[in-house]
Formats: sequence, C-alpha cells, structure tokens
Amino acid sequence: MAESKAAKPVYLGTGRRKTAVARVRLTEGSGKISINGRQLDDYFTELKDRQAVVAPLQLVDMQNRLDVTVKVSGGGFTGQAGAICQGVARALKNMFSPAGEATPKVSADGQPAPDAGPIGMVKKLRDSGYLTRDGRMKERKKYGRKGARRSFQFSKR
Repeated sequence: MAESKAAKPVYLGTGRRKTAVARVRLTEGSGKISINGRQLDDYFTELKDRQAVVAPLQLVDMQNRLDVTVKVSGGGFTGQAGAICQGVARALKNMFSPAGEATPKVSADGQPAPDAGPIGMVKKLRDSGYLTRDGRMKERKKYGRKGARRSFQFSKR
C-alpha cells in the first residue's frame, strides 16, 4: 500500500503595489523562486526588481530554506516586484506568527524579550517597511483637462 507523504506546511501572502497583485506561497525547500511558472532571473531582467523580491527572505535569513511560488498580474515590472516583496513579507509574517497567537512578550525597554523568538522576525520585517503597502497610485484623468492635472493652453486673446 502506498504511504502518504507528510504534507509540507504552506504559508500564503498577498501583496499589492499600484495595480499589481501578487499571490505568494511559501513552502519548505531549497530556495527556488518561481514567478508565473518562470524562474526569477527569467522573469525580472532588472537587478533592482530581483533584489526587491528576495529582500524579505534575506532579512530573516531564509533565502536557501524556503521555496517561493508566485502568481502575479497587473501593473508593470517594478510594480509587480513591489507586490511580490510585500506578499513574501506577509507570508513570512504568517509563518512566524500564526493566527490566534498571544501578544508578543516585551521587555521593560520596549524591545522584544529574548525568548520572544519569531516575534522579533515580524518586528524586523515591519521596521524595514516590507509589510507596509505603498498606496501611491496613478491619479485619474479629470474631465475638461488633458490629463490628471494638465490643462489645455489658455489663450487670452
């Protein structure tokens, strides 16, 4: 009879930037990053975009221990990289502090207690700005104008 493999835990996270939306899945593995079925180096040609994707993993020192699978849509390359960055950070947050856990232990000076463990990782992610959504969007075009703010040339005479 076939033995069933022990299911690896999967941690999910959703990231958004401008009009891009990324759905991220983290699993135990060897550090492979797959975006829409393609490898990281094939998907992003710019170095800054690749670094944005792996930055949260490097911060918590999990780059070679987790496999990342991403489905991303909308926006441009940089917006998608920002969305993936936030999605990875949120998935790491879910990994370190599952839902229903008590509030973090804090010492007298306001820092996480030494035995707080994974809560310190979440604080690192938050302090680095990876969990914060960048709310800047393109402003909509207004009627009677050429763009969002640009007006037609005014002629006095």
